[in-house]
Amino acid sequence: MDEIDIPEGLRYTNEDEWVRLEEGRAVIGVTDFAQQQLGDIVFVELPEVGTRVERGDPFGVIESVKAVSDLYAPVSGTISEINGELTERPEAVNEDCYGDGWMIAIESVDAAEQVSLLDAQAYQKHVAERQT
Repeated sequence: MDEIDIPEGLRYTNEDEWVRLEEGRAVIGVTDFAQQQLGDIVFVELPEVGTRVERGDPFGVIESVKAVSDLYAPVSGTISEINGELTERPEAVNEDCYGDGWMIAIESVDAAEQVSLLDAQAYQKHVAERQT
């Protein structure tokens, strides 16, 4: 397996999503570990802007040449933005999962829910445990 990129400053979930917290909103995507496990991404299905999501519930689907997986909301809130580019270029998730491959932004994030998210060190440990 390739080296796994786990940037500091982001938060993570046990389901392999990353979260960048910004002024009352959360930008979300899948981690480098997730995209490596999936392989070549061929399709991403995202919800409509304005959709309300609850932490832990599926918000979309990601499909690769190997598998189809649900995407889970790491926090509750309302979808304020989606990355429409992924419709035409789902491979952006493989190329730049923490940048151009972002998926959704959620507004009105509950600060209490942020506590359940993992920091980079805790997520690194979580990934390492699954690789052994």
